[in-house]
Amino acid sequence: MKLAILSRAPRAYSTQRLRTAALERGHDVKVLNTLRFGIDLSNDEPDLQFRGRQLSSYDAVLPRIGASITYFGTAVVRQFEQMDVYTPNTANGISNSRDKLRATQILSRHNIGMPATFFVRNRADVKQAIEQVGGAPVVIKLLEGTQGIGVILAPEVKVAEAIIETLQSTSQNVLIQAFVKESKGRDIRALVVGDRVVAAMRRTAQGDEFRSNVHRGGSVEAVELDPEYEATAVRAAQIMGLRVAGVDMLEGNDGPLVMEVNSSPGLQGIETATRLDVAGAIIDFIGDQVDFPEIDVRQRLAVSTGYGVAELAVHSGSEMVGKALRDSGLSDRDITVLTLHRGTSVTPSPRPSKVLEAEDRLLCFGKLEEMRSMIPERPKRRRRVKKLAQKAITAAENP
Repeated sequence: MKLAILSRAPRAYSTQRLRTAALERGHDVKVLNTLRFGIDLSNDEPDLQFRGRQLSSYDAVLPRIGASITYFGTAVVRQFEQMDVYTPNTANGISNSRDKLRATQILSRHNIGMPATFFVRNRADVKQAIEQVGGAPVVIKLLEGTQGIGVILAPEVKVAEAIIETLQSTSQNVLIQAFVKESKGRDIRALVVGDRVVAAMRRTAQGDEFRSNVHRGGSVEAVELDPEYEATAVRAAQIMGLRVAGVDMLEGNDGPLVMEVNSSPGLQGIETATRLDVAGAIIDFIGDQVDFPEIDVRQRLAVSTGYGVAELAVHSGSEMVGKALRDSGLSDRDITVLTLHRGTSVTPSPRPSKVLEAEDRLLCFGKLEEMRSMIPERPKRRRRVKKLAQKAITAAENP
């Protein structure tokens, strides 16, 4: 395949390892500076220029987008997607993972374990937010910090309030997160490629430092993950829309707690710790998937007038409970089930014989009017009727 690696650091360890792994496998690979692209929107079809000239054809692109150029970098990746060039990490996936608040919001609805987190803007709400996550000490995080930068441990409420007030005065948005004491300055970095963890390491903070990042002087060691940790890492990456990701997890008393999903994970630390060819695993995966470029399913399917995508919940009182899909009546209403979600498991293209259970969630494509009729009305709060003030009563009696 012909592969483009988007990177502003061609001599960086990760970029060099990916390039070497691609060459060793006989691929044609180029390292292209992300900022030298031009997005051509003047023609009938989406196109790209590089260094002022039309870009030649590529089979796949591997983005290594730094935090400082997220907006432009994801625009370039999105243009590759519109040109049907395969990328393991979509523009939306990169954007979602780069914003810690957005990432937490997305993961929170999918039963992914995470440290208790709160986001507030007004200083008057900070104290209550700290109480909501379990009280001090708390961890304060900048929404777009990387490599441990912008992560602060506040031992007391007053200190936390002062830190947040200072950061907000410089137009910084911050998250307030519970401090997981049992992690003891350690965390797990799992490198996810496709639907498996190809390598994992435990990072341990140095001295009194609570941040275990290698860039902060933390030590690393290879680790064999329990199935629960591996499954959590893979699900977190897939939910974010990433096929290559570094998933950072704390070892909580009740299981793994996801801290961050990194769309451009460094390879030096994990290859040094595990002695595994992680770069090779990434290139092999891209080579296997290159014929299946990422597409925006909602964008493509919504083009048909009157049709769209919706998620239908099978409630306990539904007539569909206990029935096979073929007998559910969905196909008669021109509704196709794309995936069936049951708890944390997902069944793609479920067979007609699949029996539905209460609390199943069905991702469907079909007539919007038919699907709208199957969505139960949301309960509405009953509004209290206020009593009129005496002045209003007097005015009404004496117009």
